[in-house]
Amino acid sequence: MSEKQSVLAGFKAFLMRGNVVELAVAVVIGAAFTKIVTAVVEGIINPVVGAIGPKDLDAYQFCLKGPCGVDEATGEAIGIVIKWGSVLSAALTFVITAAVVYFLMIMPLTKYKARMDARKPLADTSPAKTELDVLTEIRDTLIAQRTAAEPRSAAAVGGQREGGGQPS
Repeated sequence: MSEKQSVLAGFKAFLMRGNVVELAVAVVIGAAFTKIVTAVVEGIINPVVGAIGPKDLDAYQFCLKGPCGVDEATGEAIGIVIKWGSVLSAALTFVITAAVVYFLMIMPLTKYKARMDARKPLADTSPAKTELDVLTEIRDTLIAQRTAAEPRSAAAVGGQREGGGQPS
């Protein structure tokens, strides 16, 4: 009985994780949003395109290998038809969907998160130093001390040579 409870508890924990719930909400909203975008493309975009040609974008096609048509007896297509209007319609639907998602969802959420992050107190976000980092700092400090001490010692050595050296 406890194994069954642990399996159910694990399943519940899996479902309650934030990313699973968010993903489920995104799928549901995406399905509903697709209907809206499809309606916009069919109700607004297609009629605008239809002002210069057929109202239905699916009617835009050309025959790759002709003659193109439909066999009245069997209802099958004759020839090879490239339906570029359908591809254009799907591309427009994608671009509109992506633009709406970006401008109405992603941008405001990004700005909101930036404002929330700005309100948080600044914590020490520097990563913990590794052994290599500490050794590098020690080396750099020693080099800096050595270069700072060298000009004085060189001047002292040079001064002794000038005044106390052997006669020329």
